[in-house]
Amino acid sequence: MPEDTRKWAELAAKTALERKGENVVVLDMRQVTLVADYFVIVSGHTVIQVAALADHIEEALRVAQVPLLQRVGGDKAHWVLLDYGAVVVHIFTDEERRYYDLERLWGDAEIVPIGE
Repeated sequence: MPEDTRKWAELAAKTALERKGENVVVLDMRQVTLVADYFVIVSGHTVIQVAALADHIEEALRVAQVPLLQRVGGDKAHWVLLDYGAVVVHIFTDEERRYYDLERLWGDAEIVPIGE
């Protein structure tokens, strides 16, 4: 299962990059929390881009048959969360990402190189 969850996180990250998501980071959360194995953190410039990124990531993971447990945040949200259980995708506007600063909050988590 951990290999699969890493692949899911990488698929989400690569999809975000393909769709012009910025500052895409994958955090390995396995040693710091039981909440999830991986966080994928992505920025979009506007709420429209955030929603579009969420839609594309959701579709890519649906095609890969990864079940979405919950989506939080609508079309006008500054932060959309896609919860796949072991993988949680956070898509923020730039300002919201700076405010919540999940990378600092979870600073003990290892950054996973995308595509390795």
